[in-house]
Amino acid sequence: MFNNIKEDFFIYQKNLGAQGFWVMLVYRFGRWRYAVRPALLRKLFSLIYKILYKLIQIITGIELPCEVEIGKNFIIDHFGGIVVSGYARFGDDCRIRNGVVVGLKNVEEPGAPIIGNNVDIGAGAKVLGKIRIGNNVLIGANAVVICDIPDNSIAVGVPAVIKAKKLAHLNGT
Repeated sequence: MFNNIKEDFFIYQKNLGAQGFWVMLVYRFGRWRYAVRPALLRKLFSLIYKILYKLIQIITGIELPCEVEIGKNFIIDHFGGIVVSGYARFGDDCRIRNGVVVGLKNVEEPGAPIIGNNVDIGAGAKVLGKIRIGNNVLIGANAVVICDIPDNSIAVGVPAVIKAKKLAHLNGT
């Protein structure tokens, strides 16, 4: 837990005032508590986590349950209106912004997106359902993604249209 918090601190440029960092502190504590023994102490930490989780949710407007699997260098840019389902998974080097929802498409069908490495999700975007988002993907602001996105793509619009990224090394620039 402490190594992850140290990494998060540097990712957030040593800014203790960053709400994303606060969320990550509570997230790390929530994941750590599962390993605490004995059970009575774990229950006490679980109660503390639930209180902290709700407090952070109210203060920041960010809902990131500890059940979400996230990779290294996960960044929450800006705060407010962010909801991430506990079923979601994020790879390394992902970034989300305000107003983003990563969650279920239908309540009856549990399953949230599995997001690859180096994915940037723009403000207000909705990524919904049991879908896969590839590596090196940009999801535009306010896009609504309800289908898989292959590697090296851009998703824009409602519903999202998938376009191939133009890689700089391929076109000589």
